[in-house]
Amino acid sequence: MIIEVIADSVNDARIAEEAGASRIELISGALEGGITPSYGLIKAVCSLRIPVNVMIRPHSRSFCYTPEELEIMINDIKICRELGVTGVVFGILTEQNEIDETALGQLIEAAEGLDITFHRAFDEVKDQIKALRILQTYPEVSRVLTSGGDEKAITATTRLQQLVKESEESHLKIMAGSGLTADNAAQFLAKVGVKEIHIGSGARFNASFSHSIDPAKIAAIIKKAGSVT
Repeated sequence: MIIEVIADSVNDARIAEEAGASRIELISGALEGGITPSYGLIKAVCSLRIPVNVMIRPHSRSFCYTPEELEIMINDIKICRELGVTGVVFGILTEQNEIDETALGQLIEAAEGLDITFHRAFDEVKDQIKALRILQTYPEVSRVLTSGGDEKAITATTRLQQLVKESEESHLKIMAGSGLTADNAAQFLAKVGVKEIHIGSGARFNASFSHSIDPAKIAAIIKKAGSVT
């Protein structure tokens, strides 16, 4: 089971690494849903041993981007590669809430050689099954981060089961995220056969991004995930 943990500081990332997390999603602006962190922060976190996937998102207003914003994203990806990241995390939609394949192709080209996650922009598409099948045509995209279209993954187990089933014969993995905690991880994983989960506020003191990561919560999530067969 891959346990990915959101970090927005070097200290967060170090705590997550020492607690046994599998991978970091590095962001800034957690209360905005995540935007691209500074290059200094990326460089510092990449000095750790844990794999680091970096959010590529120039603003939090939407998942639609102008040509100028797309160029910023492309340049950010190129710099991330130079700084030694493991992967990048992005998602891009049209005004009609469908995957913008033209822009997606440009981002994938810029990310050549990096691990790619299509993030929760996926939860805003009109038709998740159609969107999933589109993403399955891109071998460069490793996974989709999704809550199944609901605010919390724990309330969308039926849809997530469907997405997992649709992905069984493809390279594309489903990573469930949003609202997962040590208290509900085992129950969730018993229902949904994902092999990767994404933990945000559920790994923090007071379940809040205003507080630092609690290593005991990460350890508890790892233990609960390991208990599910």
